[in-house]
Amino acid sequence: MRMAVSKKTARIIAAGLFALTLLFALAPTALAAVYWGQSGETVRRVQQKLKQWGYYTGAVDGVFGQSTYDAVIQFQKKNGLTADGVAGAATLAAMGISETTAASAVTTAASGYASEVELLARLIHGEARGEPYVGMVAVGAVVLNRVKSSRFPNTMAGVIYQSGAFDAVSDGQINLAPSEQSRRAARDAMNGWDPTGGCLYYYNPATATSSWIWSREVRLTIGDHSFAI
Repeated sequence: MRMAVSKKTARIIAAGLFALTLLFALAPTALAAVYWGQSGETVRRVQQKLKQWGYYTGAVDGVFGQSTYDAVIQFQKKNGLTADGVAGAATLAAMGISETTAASAVTTAASGYASEVELLARLIHGEARGEPYVGMVAVGAVVLNRVKSSRFPNTMAGVIYQSGAFDAVSDGQINLAPSEQSRRAARDAMNGWDPTGGCLYYYNPATATSSWIWSREVRLTIGDHSFAI
């Protein structure tokens, strides 16, 4: 004997099924364990959390090495977890890291990367348009070398807008729309191409007025610019 289901009951059942589907869709999902020798966004998130809480003092570079391993061990001991140095499901959950948060971090990182490419492209365009392409990349590389040096601010914006550091900032040319070539040079520099071999300075000998800059050791010349350390 078949029982009739009222429209009201059917709607309630349908609403319940929809709610369950939505609940499972939005629930954070587990990530694969990460451990020594691995690299990637999950490792970077682990390092970021550990650094935020004082367990880790190294670079947040997404590479799981000795210092990350030691920091994971410390975190695990402090939080009553198995101290094996592997950021598995329990450890990642204790850190609040899930596939959902990792995906959000990737989106944020991508947005930040695009903004930095545009900023560096504007600096390159203002400082080196008309130079050989390798010279444009070299100008971008100098900026990135400064970011990595303890003698300069540790952000791209901090380096670029440091008082008196670049003529393009002083004279407003950094506000010009960059060319696609300048954007490509910025991406090449940010992806690791450094034609200067680590130089921190560059200048045009025909126009430089600072007596100090002439004291720097010149390593190479590209186009009109001398690159120095």
